Amino acid sequence: MPSPIDTILIGALLLALVTVESGGWFLTRVSRGLAPANPLQQSFFRAGHAHAGVLIVLSVAILAVLPAAALEGGWLWIARLGVPIAAILMPAGFFLSVLGRDPEKPGRAILLLWLGALSLTIGLATAGVGLLAGGIQAL
Repeated sequence: MPSPIDTILIGALLLALVTVESGGWFLTRVSRGLAPANPLQQSFFRAGHAHAGVLIVLSVAILAVLPAAALEGGWLWIARLGVPIAAILMPAGFFLSVLGRDPEKPGRAILLLWLGALSLTIGLATAGVGLLAGGIQAL
């Protein structure tokens, strides 16, 4: 059973999926030519949208199983928040780095993508090790 804080985070993440839904509506406008976007922007908008949805769902899955992990204190918080933070940073990097009328290459905001990738890696590794340790302890 998830802790109260994990339950609150799961609820917030599920509500955040509503924003991903509205992003899907925007992508239908782009694909129909109703929202102008060059090929780079189209690719980055699709990638940002996909990363947001997948990482939010992954966050919910991790939070649901985290009670079985042998983690506490700061390690638990890293496992709890690493992927949700990536779910914010990575899409932001995709979307914000191609703002403007007709960018030819990603701008400096692409750094957010790489910070999100780092958060994702640290969060996944921490949760994975904690779950392995928790499973071994339970044997």
